[in-house]
Amino acid sequence: MHIAVAAGPGGTGVLRPGGPVPDLGEAVRAAERAHAREPGGAEPLGESPRWVWADARLIYPLLLAKGVRPARCHDIALTESLLLAYEGRYGEPRSAAAAYARLHGLPVPEDREAAEPAQAALFDTEPPAPPAEEIDVVAEVYDDQLRRIAATADPRRFRLLVAAESAGALVAAEMGNDGMPWRRDVHDELLTEMLGPRPAHGMRPARLQALADQIDAAFGRPVNPDSPQQILKAFKSAGISVPSTRSEVLKQVEHPGVAPLLAYKELARLHSFHGWAWADQWVREGRFRPEYVAGGVVSGRWATSGGGALQIPKVMRRVVVADDGWKLVVADAAQLEPRVLAAMAGDRGLARAAGEIDLYAALAQAFGGQRDNAKIAMLSAMYGGTSGDAPKLLAVMRQRFPMAYAFVEDAARAGEEGRLVRSWLGRTSPPPSPRWRELVLGPEGARAARDRGRFTRNFVVQATAAEWALVLIAVLRGSLPAPARLVFFQHDEVMVHCPAEMAAEVIAAVGDAAHEATRLLFADTPVRFPMHTVAVDRYADAK
Repeated sequence: MHIAVAAGPGGTGVLRPGGPVPDLGEAVRAAERAHAREPGGAEPLGESPRWVWADARLIYPLLLAKGVRPARCHDIALTESLLLAYEGRYGEPRSAAAAYARLHGLPVPEDREAAEPAQAALFDTEPPAPPAEEIDVVAEVYDDQLRRIAATADPRRFRLLVAAESAGALVAAEMGNDGMPWRRDVHDELLTEMLGPRPAHGMRPARLQALADQIDAAFGRPVNPDSPQQILKAFKSAGISVPSTRSEVLKQVEHPGVAPLLAYKELARLHSFHGWAWADQWVREGRFRPEYVAGGVVSGRWATSGGGALQIPKVMRRVVVADDGWKLVVADAAQLEPRVLAAMAGDRGLARAAGEIDLYAALAQAFGGQRDNAKIAMLSAMYGGTSGDAPKLLAVMRQRFPMAYAFVEDAARAGEEGRLVRSWLGRTSPPPSPRWRELVLGPEGARAARDRGRFTRNFVVQATAAEWALVLIAVLRGSLPAPARLVFFQHDEVMVHCPAEMAAEVIAAVGDAAHEATRLLFADTPVRFPMHTVAVDRYADAK
């Protein structure tokens, strides 16, 4: 197993632990103590040693189990993924072994599932130190990655991207380890209130069964509401043809079975994704412990491989309750993507508006005094909207904010032509698929081109917004006072669990981290990135 090499101010040196992993843990602690952190220097996000790991998802959970929390790391797998995409080789195997094989012209192994060896049970037998040659693989690949980063169009930006992505891997592992406060008793009360008492295994909760009975009665026959095929067949027997069982489709249908069916779908989703069985699997010792995947989406946004942490319904927020004497500090960035566009494009007019707390209100004058019109215009520009009043409002935007409009139009044109686009720091979009290249040559070519143009138009903005948020959590992680912990991160929202007396300090740290993230990405831009930050007892009180 690839463990670590130390890369610090004194250069790169290989750490060869002489015993089991706990010895490595003490070596990491000693090296961390030996270097003072100096945020904001030539090296982004600090000057302490950077621990170089083949894959943080494999290694860091093992160290966390021993209480080891390095200040920063360089994740070979995440960095290789970024570099491969930058080089136009998106999707090739990204492991340290694959990178080493490419360096030496050897057969390239396929990637394994990262989570396979990351089991705390490995510590039960005190595993031996990794073979020296395996650490040498990591060291050689690391040196090669540094050379490739230096060859990018803007090495400073790309180094910041790699540092932020790797810091994200640390935060993801720590949040899964520490967990979000989750009250099982409140969760059970909520489920009982909405669904009825917990049913026997394989049975529906009482509320779902009652709705299923209403659906049967409405159609005059037994219908399994969990089966789209049976629902479509039931509507067809009633003389109604529906293309799908999606809620927005069913809402347009007049039939007595629609209302109970819609209610059933909503509650069944709650029961399936956040019900009792879900809690049994993902909530332990009063903490929700999901598996986050840093950089799990092509834009750089996170995903989850278990637990569904990025899709917690609003009704569940009342279950997230701070410990006694503690607070949840919840912060989200206001109108993040439009502000990112303003900073990237350097459009002075849009940047002036983005200097205000409510960007859309500041833009309203340009759109007949209507805030909603300003919002529609901005979202249409970033997402390629063309319905309703969007074309008329986009014409106004093109006239009033030409640089911002041209920025996203150029990205869209690149996508339509099959070219790659990059975020502010250098994250690169996937290339068009062979199927797409076939489509653009056929009768559906114009539509296929427009679809990819909409993707690349949004990619440059969404990916850069994801980078800003990553740098935010990387800076915040390093500035939080102990024992405060980051316990949740979703796109533009963060949550810190801290003692009540530290809440004001944590709120200030969030604001400072937002300011530093803006400085690191956009230097002296006039664009403001305000954070709406509150200290609450439960997540539901934050909105």
